[in-house]
Amino acid sequence: MDTRKTVITAIAVIVVFGWSAAMAAMGHAAVLAPLAPVLGLTAQQVARALRPPAAPGPASGRRVAPVPDAGDGAR
Repeated sequence: MDTRKTVITAIAVIVVFGWSAAMAAMGHAAVLAPLAPVLGLTAQQVARALRPPAAPGPASGRRVAPVPDAGDGAR
């Protein structure tokens, strides 16, 4: 994985979660409640970005008959 991408991702995570921790420490729970889904989505996207891309699996080898398109005389 690219080192620069990892550093930028880590900084973004620290900023987002640091901000939310600071707001919680100051007692702004009413501000954090609507933002909880955003924080969860951020964590999910960071985890997905840090995961290496999956290699495509082999094809099954089974042939499938083509389905005619509307222009090919399909009814």
